[in-house]
Amino acid sequence: MIPPEHKLSGMPELPEVEHVVRALRRAVVGRTIVASEIRLRKLIGPTSPAAFRRKLKNATIAGVSRRGKFILIELAPPDRSAGILPAKRALPAQLLVLAVHLRMTGKFLYLNADDDLPKHSHAIFYLDNDRRLVFRDQRQFGVMKLVAAKSLAKIKGIIELAPEPFGDEFRLDYLKSVLKRSRRSLKTLLLDQTKVLGLGNIYAAEALFRARINPFKIATQLSSSRVARLHQSIIDVLADAISDSSTSRIDLEQPDGFSYGEAFERFWQVYEREGEPCVNCGAKIRRAAHGGRSTYWCPKCQRR
Repeated sequence: MIPPEHKLSGMPELPEVEHVVRALRRAVVGRTIVASEIRLRKLIGPTSPAAFRRKLKNATIAGVSRRGKFILIELAPPDRSAGILPAKRALPAQLLVLAVHLRMTGKFLYLNADDDLPKHSHAIFYLDNDRRLVFRDQRQFGVMKLVAAKSLAKIKGIIELAPEPFGDEFRLDYLKSVLKRSRRSLKTLLLDQTKVLGLGNIYAAEALFRARINPFKIATQLSSSRVARLHQSIIDVLADAISDSSTSRIDLEQPDGFSYGEAFERFWQVYEREGEPCVNCGAKIRRAAHGGRSTYWCPKCQRR
């Protein structure tokens, strides 16, 4: 039976956010925003719609990247004295960044000028090629923050984040020190983005399954060899999900063409497989409510 949180949200996890970043990069890098429209005031927080429109007008999209599950759209201001829009020549200090968190149901769409706007379209960016980049969000939990690039690392929501799972700072010694200081269960700790970045409910379960570690084990009790297995499993499960060909179906030009989670289901080995045989040993996968979320594990492979 599909647990309630997946039915209701289909919340994107880091691999899906990475694919959104790549899709945006292909579609809009190099394009100029000629105008913008905000239809949901709370989406942009304390920034007023008028200030938001003014700062984005004639800015060039210089790049798209990611920090955790924040999508970072780099905006180079126009060179007003020269009358051109030099995205490549803008100094880093001049760059603005539109930091976007999709939360539960946020999606970007890349539409033609004559395409109908779907319901829940809360932000519209009119581009210089007569197309529109649209942000829609049925549940209205998404967030956009417009900040100076030089201040990005200091803003709330980003400054607290743990090291990137594919970065040099996410070393084995780092994970050992995090686990050693915590009395929480492993599953709960792995969901804390200030401690271990990139794992949501799905991939925390998948990483623990690959490492053959019980999700309810207390973090500080994990042996050095198991910490090493878990460290490698975290990196591997995220990398495999990102590189798996079935996960690259995010089509920004189809308003209802993708749903978070659908392309990833083939990849899952334990998540949402309650009662099914373990792919390793054949034991039936179990599910339990833990910390307000569904936790899946194999009682034989993950005894300890």
